[in-house]
Amino acid sequence: MEIKDHIAKLLVSLSQSQDAEIGDGTTGVVVLAGALLEQAAELIDKGIHPIRIADGYDQACEVAVAELDRISDVMSFSKTDTDNLYKCARTSLGSKIVSKAHGQFAQMAVDAVLSVADLERKDVDFELIKVDGKVGGSLEDSVLVKGVIVDKDFSHPQMPSEVRDAKLAILTCAFEPPKPKTKHKLDITSVAEFKELQKYEQAKFAEMIQQIKDTGANVVICQWGFDDEANHLLLTNELPAVRWVGGPEIELIAIATNGRIVPRFEDLSAKKLGHAGIVREMSFGTTREKMLVIEECANSRAVTAFIRGSNKMIIDEAKRSLHDALCVVRNLVKDNRIVYGGGAAEIACSLAVEKAALDTPGLEQYSMRAFADALDAVPMALAENSGLSPIESLSELKARQGKGEGRGRLGVDCMQTGTNGMFTTAHNCAVKTLLTILADMKEHFVIDPLISKRQQLLLATQLCRMVLKVNNVIVAGSDENDF
Repeated sequence: MEIKDHIAKLLVSLSQSQDAEIGDGTTGVVVLAGALLEQAAELIDKGIHPIRIADGYDQACEVAVAELDRISDVMSFSKTDTDNLYKCARTSLGSKIVSKAHGQFAQMAVDAVLSVADLERKDVDFELIKVDGKVGGSLEDSVLVKGVIVDKDFSHPQMPSEVRDAKLAILTCAFEPPKPKTKHKLDITSVAEFKELQKYEQAKFAEMIQQIKDTGANVVICQWGFDDEANHLLLTNELPAVRWVGGPEIELIAIATNGRIVPRFEDLSAKKLGHAGIVREMSFGTTREKMLVIEECANSRAVTAFIRGSNKMIIDEAKRSLHDALCVVRNLVKDNRIVYGGGAAEIACSLAVEKAALDTPGLEQYSMRAFADALDAVPMALAENSGLSPIESLSELKARQGKGEGRGRLGVDCMQTGTNGMFTTAHNCAVKTLLTILADMKEHFVIDPLISKRQQLLLATQLCRMVLKVNNVIVAGSDENDF
């Protein structure tokens, strides 16, 4: 999508920043920033200077972040007790295209993160998680492999399709005779010279293969290609080989197998070999397409999420959805404090900012009230998209939370389950309507990581401050309509 408006480009960058830092909450941060800019425009029309508006937004953001810290809950989990992490990942996937298999994808996300996580340091190395896909099958056929999957197969069809107790030689050097480093021209004038050259090449290939065999390697992973003669020699010497493996895959294989990447045959030694329990080819359907699976690696932390789908678009969307779930679980490993969704946290922050505005002298109090109104945009959007009355839902939510009932927990009942237990004894029509408007988000387990919600507030406020400080925009164009 081509975007020409400069503020719209900033909103795109804002969403990208949220995705890079947190991995989830990109829609929420854009909605909030748009609401803040809309409120700022109204204040400017009233004659309030943009700098005073920006200062008020900063004060309101501090109050809102402090309120998030106050209403947050701690969510416990461990390597063995992962139910809470599973529920969080499942919540993240509920609105995605993989929702029909969101239970399976949520479990994949939890298992993948915990496989590479260091819970003591609260660190997750995403470099050890690879997400790959192949067209064919359904979403339910997706699996998490404790190892590495490479979209390649063995270089010769007669090579064994499975190698156990594999010792991998990981090469980034070309499997071919050495060539001069400068431009060269070789003239062959007789059959004898040609045969001599052929013998030289065969001797070099045999020497390379012997160097590999001397180290004890029984599988060769090569970044570059090799010709049919080298392929035949590898086959006759019982050395299964894989060629044209990309740079990122080479690095991941080296990390997973605790091997060293070897740039020259002379540097190859037994200490630099990678180790894996099994290297096998995996075939798909009737197309005879194959992929290489390296399992039971020496470094058991490396995992691969292998996605299946009916077409490329489904697989790309499933990858993006799984990435969001992985980020949610990673964020909870880093900081296990959570706030509740469904607009509950935004309403609590809005009430806190409104209360703080009453005690704030000067024009900043108008900006703080505008900030509180902007926070209401999220629950109103949820109510409207769920077929509820936005104004009625918002007013009832603010009234109930303002009285202290379910502060930070009471949100919009998008599924209209009516599980709010505070009204269960009533029978009149008005109260029954409220049953379908409000719900306890803690009971529904609709949650957001605290660091995600806090980052949304901080990034949206920073963007608005930057836009408010822009005095004028001059754009070079061919005619006056371009300005």
